[in-house]
Amino acid sequence: MTPSRGRTGRPPLTEERRAEIRLKIAHAAVDLFVAQGVAATTGEQIGQAVGVSARTVWRYFPSKEACVRPLLTAGIDTLAACLREWHPGTGLGDALVRILEADERIVVGPDPATVGALVRLTRTEPGLRAVWLQTYDEAEPAFARALAERAGLPAGALRPAIQAAMFNAALRAAVEQHAWHAADPVPDPATARTELARAIRSALTVVGEGLK
Repeated sequence: MTPSRGRTGRPPLTEERRAEIRLKIAHAAVDLFVAQGVAATTGEQIGQAVGVSARTVWRYFPSKEACVRPLLTAGIDTLAACLREWHPGTGLGDALVRILEADERIVVGPDPATVGALVRLTRTEPGLRAVWLQTYDEAEPAFARALAERAGLPAGALRPAIQAAMFNAALRAAVEQHAWHAADPVPDPATARTELARAIRSALTVVGEGLK
């Protein structure tokens, strides 16, 4: 009997490695979008910037605009955890800003300047605007579940759903306000993060009474 052969070829990528590739593609896409516009950017160019084929790009993302998603979703789980663990009597703005300062993945991803440039593009690029808004739309149920758990309410309860919508809208407004009015040239990452934290605290103060 012929002995069976073991599996040959490259070993499958780990989830960590896949996430790393997705993030590299996201950075490359934003850089190209900023430099030459979305319409002029191709999947082949994005792949070349990362050292992968266009086929690999499309394996991870359904469109070139969707390539930016990893930069926008990095902080959702951290934000939900912040809402879940938010202590009564503590201002949500202060609690969130403390986590923002401790965890650089939250809200702005690993590079505030890159994500700021991306958010500015959403004003003129409908495809990117759709991805940006969809990201917040998908995050809102996670925020509602966290707030329901915090309050001891069943999932799907109306109050945490409304609270999550308020929180989500304030968060998006703060990030957009910060990105659209950022100084030119863009300040260093530490300064950008401090300014974003200030915008988030101000936005959450506005809606704070509705989130108690």
